[in-house]
Amino acid sequence: MLNSHILHDFPFTFSSESTFQVCEREVTRCSFLMKRDIHHVGMWKFECSCWTSSTSFDYSSGRDNDGWGLPSDLCPCRDPVNPISTQLSNWKDYYEWRCLPLRSPAALLLHWPLTIFHAVKLAGISHSTFKVTNKLHIHYLGPDIELCELAVFSELHSLFPGLQVHIDFFGPEVPQSSRDDSKINLHSYAHCVDIECNCKSRTEAEWRISDGTTAAVSLQLHKGLYHDLYRKSKKDPAPDLIIAPNAGIAAYPSWLPTIELIKEMNVPAIFSDYCEEAAHLALALKILKMKLRNWLQLQIQINPFRQPMAVEDSVLYLACYSNCVLFGM
Repeated sequence: MLNSHILHDFPFTFSSESTFQVCEREVTRCSFLMKRDIHHVGMWKFECSCWTSSTSFDYSSGRDNDGWGLPSDLCPCRDPVNPISTQLSNWKDYYEWRCLPLRSPAALLLHWPLTIFHAVKLAGISHSTFKVTNKLHIHYLGPDIELCELAVFSELHSLFPGLQVHIDFFGPEVPQSSRDDSKINLHSYAHCVDIECNCKSRTEAEWRISDGTTAAVSLQLHKGLYHDLYRKSKKDPAPDLIIAPNAGIAAYPSWLPTIELIKEMNVPAIFSDYCEEAAHLALALKILKMKLRNWLQLQIQINPFRQPMAVEDSVLYLACYSNCVLFGM
């Protein structure tokens, strides 16, 4: 609770509105989105309590749910103007690099790919690791709402220039009928609403690296628990990184065999949670119980790319944010 002022500290012009006022119930997610004309628009459909599971999992290349719903000056719909900075360490750095004004709400969705970017850095993975394959392979555990916002992961193309980024999503929330084992190629950034913007003229050929290999971000979805699915497909190569956003390890006993598997794999793994207390409970109830105390490589720390909007109607009297804190093995 003493760290609340740190967690509420964002550089955005709307920071007070999306933090203190949400916590005090003076502002709701719906009212925040309505004020910016993005309520029920594009990927924003799933950022408030209005969305329902029956209408959420319908990603397609038809641009139904994968648009920003914002003008081009408020969202990253095109390639960066400048090469990525090695000092990209917080939202202010990112917004400056992407030439976005601090009034842009885009960070409310961009926390998904930016948390991956930060996790890769924390795990000590650098471009030199990929000199031979030019590929970054990530296993992403327990996706939920992000399954409705997959287009935002196209930003990984700008964050990892010249690399093919492939993410395997594993989780029980992947619908069995239409999405299980489906593959999605993201050949362009999520689109803005400006009719004349060249983001709508992007072609797959524009996202290639010098050797002719496609550098598009690709995603594959798998329904089920990670430890069950991975043990059945050991022919697959091990990933470079395992990430589990908003994991809730202390709340779900099914994490225990998954953590045991990750230890066997000896692959860097980064977990996030909504608040520091949840992370401490995870370590106390699971990892310490398994006598893995010395296995913790990355101590609990605040994620600089946490979502800049407080969790609405939290049951905890604590500051809670999506992807708020990180710890890893």
